[in-house]
Amino acid sequence: MQIYNSATRRKEEFVPNNPDIVKMYTCGPTVYHYAHIGNLRSYIMEDVLEKYLRYAGYNVKRVMNITDVGHLSSDADTGEDKMLKGAKREKKTVMEIAAFYTDAFFEDCRKLNIKRPDVVEPATNCIEEYIHLIERLLENGHAYEAGGNIYFDTSKLEKYYIFNEHKEEDLAVGVREGVEADDNKRNKADFVLWFTKSKFEDQELKWDSPWGVGYPGWHIECSGISMKHLGEDLDIHCGGIDNAFPHHTNEIAQSEAYLGHPWCKYWFHVLHLNTTGGKMSKSKGEFLTVSLLEEKGYDPLVYRLFCLQSHYRKSLVFSYENLDNAAITYNKLVNRIAALKEAEGELIDEAAMEALREKFHKALGNDLNTALGVTALYDVLKFATNAKTKLALIGEFDTVLGLSLLEAAAKARAEQEKLAKAETHATVVTEGEPNAEAEALALARIEARKAKDWAKADELRDALKALGFVVEDTREGAKLKRI
Repeated sequence: MQIYNSATRRKEEFVPNNPDIVKMYTCGPTVYHYAHIGNLRSYIMEDVLEKYLRYAGYNVKRVMNITDVGHLSSDADTGEDKMLKGAKREKKTVMEIAAFYTDAFFEDCRKLNIKRPDVVEPATNCIEEYIHLIERLLENGHAYEAGGNIYFDTSKLEKYYIFNEHKEEDLAVGVREGVEADDNKRNKADFVLWFTKSKFEDQELKWDSPWGVGYPGWHIECSGISMKHLGEDLDIHCGGIDNAFPHHTNEIAQSEAYLGHPWCKYWFHVLHLNTTGGKMSKSKGEFLTVSLLEEKGYDPLVYRLFCLQSHYRKSLVFSYENLDNAAITYNKLVNRIAALKEAEGELIDEAAMEALREKFHKALGNDLNTALGVTALYDVLKFATNAKTKLALIGEFDTVLGLSLLEAAAKARAEQEKLAKAETHATVVTEGEPNAEAEALALARIEARKAKDWAKADELRDALKALGFVVEDTREGAKLKRI
């Protein structure tokens, strides 16, 4: 498998540190609000990566953190703790906010067929791990205490910037958004490992430490949680592209300074979901959620397909027109699968399976090209082989793509059979004396239901009631009864 490594800026052959297990870490949500669909694009693509690795035969252990403390509103070391911001907004405790939005996040994941990682660890569970890391960094000279806080000293590194080259002046106050003066820092790029009195106002969550009562910085959390569950080497670290700097840059700095050796082999970053107005962001106020898409009548899996139709390393522009096109594609695909009918005695065509699997592996194994992975589904439908083989392959591929295609096709098939029966039995039987007007209304109602014009069908039911009849739908047709 070839995968693009953000740290080296090139596609590389994927070779895990240990052939027996792939250690995969995902930066989880900061649970102070609902996840917007831009956030969820990253989790969809990371989910596909994990599922493809498993499909390709790897044993995967995936860990995700839940940030419930320490993430400041600038993504650096300035501003208000996002969890505190959420608690103030809703007049709840930080832990109440964290519990509610953690559950909401995983409910969105369920709707999008995103597998729950093997380990999910809230940041507040691992204070001892962070303190241990920080103590080691202080001992080996990579951290220092100033103004009550503990800072990482970036000047001790041979190379700090990993994912993009910065100039020193880029970190000057007022040049980069979110950077404020901090007189405690020795270098402009230094970052906080542990906050005490300088960031203490209103902070609800705080713990004893060797440096005083306080709380961890955001960046130390992922290093501590990863090492706790995955050890001292990591194969793949995932996240949105906005995590690359400063968050992932700082993770690498502190982790490798602590370990004394390289930490993570491959960095997997998903680009932004944009609207016509630019990057989607909670800070802008109103944002799109899975629940909002459902309210507008969209199946969440249509949004998943919309994401799969583009490459994860390309920015994706969201619009309802684009989502409508994805819905049309999804429904057509499901209906084509629903039309497949396995004949009695059919056997799996092993030659066809091998040829079509190769196309799927070629697509997903080339830096997770999900668009070509979807095309591989159409290749299956067009291939000259039997329905049993096609259905088996679609089921296989969908363990990676996660579109619930066989389940959706079964529902579509059942609905088609129901409509077929309704067409066969488009008759009206009146108990007692026949009534031509009522029977005409009942027949019109059958046609409205076949056309899925439910409003018209309800209107005709009311008209029948006004004539003194109730209608009961049976396998034999519509049965009219006098009230």
